Amino acid sequence: MKTLKKINFFIFTLILMSFYSCSNSESDSTTREGVAPKISVRLVDAPGDFKAVNVEVVDVMIKMDDDSEGEGGWISLDAQNETINLLDFTGGISKVLVDRFPIPAGTLTQMRLVLGDGNTIVIENDSEEDMEYDLKTPSGQQSGLKLKVNTLIEEGFTYDFILDFDVEKSIVIAGNSGNIILKPVLYVSTEVSSGIIEGTIMPIDVPSIASVLVDDNGTPDAEDDFIISAYTDENGAFALWGVPEGTYDVVVTPIDAESDYSGGIETDVVVTNGAITTIANPIELQFKPGSISGDVTNDIVVTIEVKDSSSLEVITTMESNEKGEFLFENIPVGTYIVTISASGYISQDYSKNDSTDVVVIAKTETVLDPITLVAE
Repeated sequence: MKTLKKINFFIFTLILMSFYSCSNSESDSTTREGVAPKISVRLVDAPGDFKAVNVEVVDVMIKMDDDSEGEGGWISLDAQNETINLLDFTGGISKVLVDRFPIPAGTLTQMRLVLGDGNTIVIENDSEEDMEYDLKTPSGQQSGLKLKVNTLIEEGFTYDFILDFDVEKSIVIAGNSGNIILKPVLYVSTEVSSGIIEGTIMPIDVPSIASVLVDDNGTPDAEDDFIISAYTDENGAFALWGVPEGTYDVVVTPIDAESDYSGGIETDVVVTNGAITTIANPIELQFKPGSISGDVTNDIVVTIEVKDSSSLEVITTMESNEKGEFLFENIPVGTYIVTISASGYISQDYSKNDSTDVVVIAKTETVLDPITLVAE
């Protein structure tokens, strides 16, 4: 068997860090209807004159479309039960209590921080020794401090709530009993912390998945990165919800690995919090490349040149093996002119049926008929 020389020609490469093996599909639909908004809750602290203030966070809960004072209607956000030192979260540092938790759309009327019994405070005494004391919680607040919020929550967006725990105002030292009482004073603020990307693909009848890679902390560490993705619908449309503000490459890949298309990409898509970014033009899916092979029967080394048939631009060249065989791989789908030349022979364009056009189709090897060069 003859040995073939090969040349690789790449139209583009989509590098996605195992993009779809860890893909997190946000939705199958292109409308926001039915797509749960998400909520994050962070805790910060206005500093107090203590060595430590340790509070046991049991949960964060909310009420939607319900401004009543009753105990019904509360929704748990599944916050992790843990004890934290509030004084660790000053100077711009925050503690994430809830991270992108799905909630119903509507008006978020109330929020409460539920604390346990394991609350303590560390105070330096007159001898400059650190002394730890239990923090007593009034019975009326043991179910959690309730905060009025009244924020409209819309489908498709992510909201970031900040609980500012005012330590100085929250600690009450009782005069006669000597008890130190925790009466939490909190302030809540919110902002929309994500946007939406909408777009379409071409052709529309190739079921695909659109995705963006989110660098969650802006660091080289990929462990905190995540993927937001969505399927295209019957009209080739997609929407990516809950994308944090920033600039992204939107990558589209056919669902069927055997598709004739390899995918497409739209770069530098800018997302603004609270806004919908619409990609103006459809993202065009590119055909998977094909190949061209042939055999020059003179059994000599020849030079083969591939030109675009319309522009006559040279796409690539190569030399055959000593038996005149050649194989071009990864040639984009299109129509080409293949010219064969060798020293001492007349250069010749490959032709068939009175045409010099060589047609390359996706995932297919175009095998040229054997050709014989004529000596000069």
